Amino acid sequence: MSSCRVGLRLAACLLNISEARKMYIVENIAKAALLERNGQRHPEVSVLNIFSDPEYNRSVITIAASIDELGNSILAACLEAFQSIDMEVQEGIHPCLGAVDLIPIYPLSGVGLEECGAVARSLAENLVLSVPGCSVFLFGEADLPEKRPLVQRRKQLGWFTRRDFSALKPDLGAAPARRCGLTGCCLCQH
Repeated sequence: MSSCRVGLRLAACLLNISEARKMYIVENIAKAALLERNGQRHPEVSVLNIFSDPEYNRSVITIAASIDELGNSILAACLEAFQSIDMEVQEGIHPCLGAVDLIPIYPLSGVGLEECGAVARSLAENLVLSVPGCSVFLFGEADLPEKRPLVQRRKQLGWFTRRDFSALKPDLGAAPARRCGLTGCCLCQH
């Protein structure tokens, strides 16, 4: 991504996925974020970092892009993740609810919270339309009008105790399919 352009409007996503032991899967998900629909590398999208913890079996992929491209980039990465990660067989010590566990979005430069919130909500709607069995809960600035924090949502969802996914009540989508689990989508101010 070119950082020398004046006025570039940037946001970032710390995409949390429930895989770290099969690095080829993590890398394929990161690569999906970088490509346009025609398969060419997108010039305004970068993967800044991939942090993987095999014991937790969780990775965080940091994606930065222009606000206009971030939603499409994250959606492409999530579609790859849902194809590649099966929560029915996922194991790890980190409590997680979904193949794509969390999608926090942060404004970086020239972008306001309201615009990032709109991207987060649009992304959540696109996920439940694009992935059968995908269910989403919202938190933070994307959770309108309540704006419930992640800590509160984790308690409400029983995050730290694996339980029957079908009993979870998502904000968008039907009851979570066991393969997909439940995804959290938000806008973060920090």
